[in-house]
Amino acid sequence: MPRLPQIFRTILISLSLLLLSTHANAEDSAKSLAIPESTNQNSTNLENSVVKVFSTIRGPDPFKPWGKAAPQEITGSGVVIEGKRILTNAHVVGYASQVQVQTGQAGDKVSATVVAVARGMDLAILKLDDESFFDTHAAVSRTNNLPQVRDAVFAYGYPTGGNSLSITKGIVSRIEFVNIHGPVEGLRIQIDAAINPGNSGGPAIAGDKMIGLAFAVATNAQNIGYIIPNEEIELFLHDIADGSYAGKPVMLDIVQTLENPAMRNFLKLDKTVEGAIVHRPYQETAAYPLKEWDVITRIGDSAVDNQGMVKINGNLRVRFQYRVQQLAVNGKVPLTVIRGGKSINIQLPVFSDRPSLIPDLKGEYPSYFVYGPIVFSRATNEFLSFISGNALALSAYAYNASPLLTRRGDMPDANHDELVVISSPFFPHKLVTGYSNRFGSVIRSINGISIRSLSHLVSVLRDLKDDLVVIHFDQRNGETMVLPRKAMLEQTETVLSDNGIRSQGSPDMMAVWNKTAK
Repeated sequence: MPRLPQIFRTILISLSLLLLSTHANAEDSAKSLAIPESTNQNSTNLENSVVKVFSTIRGPDPFKPWGKAAPQEITGSGVVIEGKRILTNAHVVGYASQVQVQTGQAGDKVSATVVAVARGMDLAILKLDDESFFDTHAAVSRTNNLPQVRDAVFAYGYPTGGNSLSITKGIVSRIEFVNIHGPVEGLRIQIDAAINPGNSGGPAIAGDKMIGLAFAVATNAQNIGYIIPNEEIELFLHDIADGSYAGKPVMLDIVQTLENPAMRNFLKLDKTVEGAIVHRPYQETAAYPLKEWDVITRIGDSAVDNQGMVKINGNLRVRFQYRVQQLAVNGKVPLTVIRGGKSINIQLPVFSDRPSLIPDLKGEYPSYFVYGPIVFSRATNEFLSFISGNALALSAYAYNASPLLTRRGDMPDANHDELVVISSPFFPHKLVTGYSNRFGSVIRSINGISIRSLSHLVSVLRDLKDDLVVIHFDQRNGETMVLPRKAMLEQTETVLSDNGIRSQGSPDMMAVWNKTAK
């Protein structure tokens, strides 16, 4: 074989070296671009531990309290946590007659049971009928630290518009301590990652750990969503460890800021004093430790500024009531207040709930009692929904001085445990001929007996011996009803049958009705 000229030999050697170099560089590039196996596995585990929650909701019907609202199918999200449990939002599974979970588009739906609910915190725990699900769906790790503003965050969940897992990216834009529901307050993280209906109950992830749970989206705004931080979740999980939910400790006293110079002069405070003024103590008794005009300067070791704020997590400022949930021991928190120019230390009682004359249903169905063609029930915030969205009704009830408006926010007192209302239009019957529709009217008295509660009303009707039943309503205008007692009793069963009502009253009211009078 003839020898190649030197120039060709040089070219061949150069080409060979170039090919070898290119191959080696390709291998190095492949190695550098490949996702490490552990990182890829973590991402897969995380996505595999976010579930879609399917709920069939049968909510209450406050205007037909003998029944339930029509079934409603809703979806949300959830996340696997320790103890073979799934964490989600209370509003995703509240009043659910059936709950199922599923991961992604693969696998069958698994039946679940709601085992704990905190409506005020909007958190709930699910247990699965088939716990083998957790063999392949691991718990997601949670961080113990609050994120910083501007930290990157990913929202995982199953929003409407598709069936597969959605992951959106944003940043933490705000952290606040706000009212969540009723008297319950808590930390709330605002993020600008897209959160839509269906995302509720899905985890928010920073780095490789969960920082909270999505629970709301701001209305009339774009790219503003809210998550419940892990601190609130830990409080909930600690509370239900004994099998029941007691509720978060909250301070029910009303305070105001100390920013106005005239206010400071009125209280004769030195310029160095900062704090929040007590506007109205929760209880105005001699034994209650907090008084009007007290200035709260410290809660525990945290200084309270003139806007009623304390510093946490560096320079983050939140309302000082945030510290209640951290400091409460045996139902009390330590405060330092200035009263009459002197600094004193007190132990302030805190509570898990605020009694209300017009309460929430709190996940229960309304109590009721049918008497002839009239349905009685207790006034609740859910019942007042017919006023809240109706300006004309709001104006009419206000003009008529209805307690549904004038006493909203009041606590029970010596005369009233709750307000009793006509919860439904009268059933068609000759017994109420000539009377106007009394729907939404509050009962003041029956035969001259002031009505304290629904159970009291039932007992009064049960024990009546008079021929006539006289009903007075608590309002400026209107009418008084006079009804034949025996005919009302005789016609009740006919009314129930004609309108497909199974029971004359809810179980609690029937227990009162069937009790022998003393």
